[in-house]
Amino acid sequence: MLRKIISWESGVGSRELLLAAGSALLLIFSFPGFNIWIFAWVALVPLFFALENQKPLRAFLLSYLTGFILFRGTIYWLSHVSLPGMLIVAAYLALYFGFFGLIVNFISSPRWNSNKLQITDYGLLFYIPAAWVALEWARSYIFTGFGWALLGYSQSYNLPIIQIADMSGTYGVSFLIVMFNIAVFFAIKNFRNKKEFLIPVIMTAILIIAVLGYGLLRLNNVFTGERLKVSVVQGNIPQVQKWDERFTGLIIEKYEALTKSCALEKPDLVVWPEASVPGFIENQKGLSEWVRGLVKLADAPLLVGAPRYEEANGRELYYNSAFLFLKGGSPPRHYDKIHLVPFGEYVPLQNLFFFVHRFAPRPIGDFVGGKEFTVLRFPIERSVREQDHSWKLMKKVGFGCLICFEDIFPDLARSLAKNNAGFLVNITNDAWFGRSSAAYQHAQASVFRAVENRINVVRAANTGLSCFIDQKGRIISKVSKDGKDIFIDGFRTQEIILSRTRTLYTAYGDVFAYLCIFFTVLLCTQYAIRKRGHK
Repeated sequence: MLRKIISWESGVGSRELLLAAGSALLLIFSFPGFNIWIFAWVALVPLFFALENQKPLRAFLLSYLTGFILFRGTIYWLSHVSLPGMLIVAAYLALYFGFFGLIVNFISSPRWNSNKLQITDYGLLFYIPAAWVALEWARSYIFTGFGWALLGYSQSYNLPIIQIADMSGTYGVSFLIVMFNIAVFFAIKNFRNKKEFLIPVIMTAILIIAVLGYGLLRLNNVFTGERLKVSVVQGNIPQVQKWDERFTGLIIEKYEALTKSCALEKPDLVVWPEASVPGFIENQKGLSEWVRGLVKLADAPLLVGAPRYEEANGRELYYNSAFLFLKGGSPPRHYDKIHLVPFGEYVPLQNLFFFVHRFAPRPIGDFVGGKEFTVLRFPIERSVREQDHSWKLMKKVGFGCLICFEDIFPDLARSLAKNNAGFLVNITNDAWFGRSSAAYQHAQASVFRAVENRINVVRAANTGLSCFIDQKGRIISKVSKDGKDIFIDGFRTQEIILSRTRTLYTAYGDVFAYLCIFFTVLLCTQYAIRKRGHK
């Protein structure tokens, strides 16, 4: 067997640790800022070899090590906010890798520890990817969820593969990658036996060819519909200045100058980033009048990010909000952020975590979450010409707004798409995380939201990746200057096509993930019963 060839004369434990760490490094290289996405397709193979012949606890710990190194290497930028916080998050997220190793050990050890695999053992090609998807889904939702660096996200630039997300979501791509890794593992393990070598390769190749065929078909689709010109503004305000009153004038001047510049391109909508307005726009008349003046100057509606304050039942409530100012001067509509950042915008279970405020490197907000999936609407005017006659036609355009990391939650984007949003806007501020890969990892989520719902995604960041993503997941343009796209100021105007397509994912959501969860629970229950029966 190949494991005997690659085993060292001394220190089997060291070999296993190196294999587990090797998987983590390959996974890290799959994500920004390396973007070697092809590594993901073999990254788990070393871990599978490390898990051979292991007892359950050791399988858990080896997989946990892989997860911890991976998240230490991908979310390292959280250390710009809190180094202890980053380590705690990495340690927590690694638990899901540990449980994956435990499940793999549980359902496969009687099978792949043998020298010869039976034809029925190749069900593991489907069981193990299903377990991976079940755990990715759990990680995305348990304890408010943190679906960052999902395995499928590593393929955001691999356009033919990710087109299946309009049926299966990101989880379908993750499933396919894990399945390929298992097939490679089986092929290497049985490379001397032609039959056992070919079976996993052929089974996986058939599925991948079908997915690629579907992807190429979708990439050749031509989307038609109402065209809309949108401008995004990237202010690049340093984080230390954003809420310092001494810099309020500077911030106002910068956004005013950038908006005046993009107004020359006659957009239908101008979008500013999250918390771009330095104050409570509803309560400070001067700020409100300033924004209305820019709407008149640009002759276009303006979407801005700002905090919102209100009193209810004797309580002071603060929201992280987006406001849409219209050309007619009517009161702005707003969307209140629904999914808040735990330990950033609020402290969950405050009675339990009462001490967090003392150790936070910056004040933790006391925000409350919104309740409504608000589709913001604005009118556009179009000229219609028919033979010798022409007239003006007013149309209403609706879009959904996702604030900050809300775009990593596919159910939020899907809910807005189901409510007839013609496109999605993500306003964010990634300045917290310095010159790191955070902004690019964040944008990967938006790519999948675009494909899942076949909808344009417009991103406006204070600094980050301000860009336009089309229905096929392509970044078609972005704010850039001298080859740089983060920590610069500027604007970009792009024509987009309003979405009319409704995908299977938009209609039914994470059905694929739910099926994976069902089969994983069923399989683990079945093996637990069998194991008890053998005692």
